[in-house]
Amino acid sequence: MKKKSKRYRAILKSKIKDKKIETKEIFDLVKKNSTTKFDESIDVSLRINLKQTKGGDLSLRTVVNLPNGSGKKNKVAVLCEADKLAEAKKAGADVVGSDDLLENIAAGKLNFTKLICTPSMMGKIGKHGKVLGPKGLMPNPKLGTVTTDIAKAVKDIKTGLVEIRNDKDGNLSSTIGRKSFSTEKLLENYNHFIDSVKKEKPDTIKGEFIKSMFITSTMGISFKVGAKK
Repeated sequence: MKKKSKRYRAILKSKIKDKKIETKEIFDLVKKNSTTKFDESIDVSLRINLKQTKGGDLSLRTVVNLPNGSGKKNKVAVLCEADKLAEAKKAGADVVGSDDLLENIAAGKLNFTKLICTPSMMGKIGKHGKVLGPKGLMPNPKLGTVTTDIAKAVKDIKTGLVEIRNDKDGNLSSTIGRKSFSTEKLLENYNHFIDSVKKEKPDTIKGEFIKSMFITSTMGISFKVGAKK
């Protein structure tokens, strides 16, 4: 049996039973438990109701623009026409290109974490879907990554736009900040995130849409929102 570290055993002591815990207190505890030297991410995990009354399961995939950003640094690439390369560079893209970028993608050189594409280039990038899709890099109009407004798309991703999607069991998660964020900023991001997810509930879903919520940090323990700890 693997032995728990001294740091982890100390963190476990914060799990006090038989006490109702408020969301603000959870963030205080999660931040307190973030005892590593790096700036741990603060994450929220949800279990949503997938079952629709009219048959089929819900597949939720959308983006949420956190008011205080996520603290995550994305390396943004823009695939566009040659005459828009200067615009993309001015917008703050880390990687820009046209046919040359397509060649790099074909060769597996994916030195970016987000890819923005102009509509006219989608016909060329489609055949690379098998490479980009599994890595979550395939541009999608619904996620704001296929657009003619390059400047807005780059700014949104750089300043806090996060993508969320559920798995087959109805689980979805997202980073909503870092331990260096104040509790107030984390709480504001969290409330905005939950409200955004609730707005995605279709009319064919009956009852509660969000079944459970947990908050944790990269190396910490999780706390269930609205439960006893």
